[in-house]
Amino acid sequence: MDTAVPQNEPALPDRLAVWVLTPNGKRLGEALCRHGKQVHLFVSSRLAADTAFSRTSADAPETPGCDNQVKKDPVPLGNADSKIQVFHKLSSAVAERFHAYDCHVFFFATGIAVRILAPLLVSKLSDPAVVVVDDQGCHAVSLVSGHVGQANRYTRQIARLLGATPVITTATDVNGLPAIDLLAENLNLFIETPGTIKTINMAFVERRKIRLQDPLEILSPWISQDWIDNTNSDLPLVVCDWRHQKVSRETLVLRPRVLAVGIGCNRQTPFDLLADFFTTTLACAGISRHCVGVLATSDIKQDEPGLLALAGHLTLPIKFFDTRQLSSVKTIQTPSKMVEKHLGVPSVCEAAAILAAGNGTLILPKQKNRDVTLAVALQETGSMW
Repeated sequence: MDTAVPQNEPALPDRLAVWVLTPNGKRLGEALCRHGKQVHLFVSSRLAADTAFSRTSADAPETPGCDNQVKKDPVPLGNADSKIQVFHKLSSAVAERFHAYDCHVFFFATGIAVRILAPLLVSKLSDPAVVVVDDQGCHAVSLVSGHVGQANRYTRQIARLLGATPVITTATDVNGLPAIDLLAENLNLFIETPGTIKTINMAFVERRKIRLQDPLEILSPWISQDWIDNTNSDLPLVVCDWRHQKVSRETLVLRPRVLAVGIGCNRQTPFDLLADFFTTTLACAGISRHCVGVLATSDIKQDEPGLLALAGHLTLPIKFFDTRQLSSVKTIQTPSKMVEKHLGVPSVCEAAAILAAGNGTLILPKQKNRDVTLAVALQETGSMW
């Protein structure tokens, strides 16, 4: 059996956990581990005691009451980044590590997996992928997070590596239809109303059309116009835009990350003040904060604690521009003589926003309070960070 990864196939996830209970599962798990970059093989203590690699726990005293004690140093397997770890209680071990990995592969019965996972699942948008493989390696089943978590993709890859049959049960996949949540993930769109994903995907499964508001044409190139009918107000609606608008509760709202926010502030402006001004200003302007892809400011603010904390809180990159760069922007709407006097440039927030947006269009000119200035620019092409 050739288990080499085809050149055109996507790699296994960066963080992969493989769980085994039986000798056959161990054999298959070892084979899978050889193809991963950062793989951890979790082996039951009962199986470890009966195999050659039981040295991971041999001669090490158990800690009373500890279900997940890892004995001594993990032993390399397959490659330098693969390691064996011994667990004593499966449910506790999985629960402790569930969100530490991009994908979990269980080499045991689906029923066991379901009972273990039930209390751990939160959302299809955040739960890691879970793939279940039977003890003979005949079938690989995509169990959890098939689309956004990419379990369907990983299942096909794992099946190829092990010579198994992939089992995919999501209706859009098996019918060769679009899946709106997968499209959103691939296009880096924030899903603001995840509860309505099923409404749109069910429309596709039932061969019904949808309505689509996509002024930047980010989503529309990926959905055939045969699926779109904007003349029928009874059809389910998808909105892909940075602007807030009133829509029904059944509307799927997707937010493209196409905006750059430029910020200026006084020295030592507190994080709380910056965060409140950021949130309030965007909300009042009808701009979704989920469409912001980058923050930007002057390079003299590279050590500004409040700004750095804001970027970290929003999990956004922050770009710093020097005086020459800020002065090069010729489309400033509200220059400041005070800023020019102290910094040598007519603008910080507007110029930084425009630069960070790739010389984009200013959609919100400078807004300010006593300590903070803020402006927003839209990328010209509608592309995203």
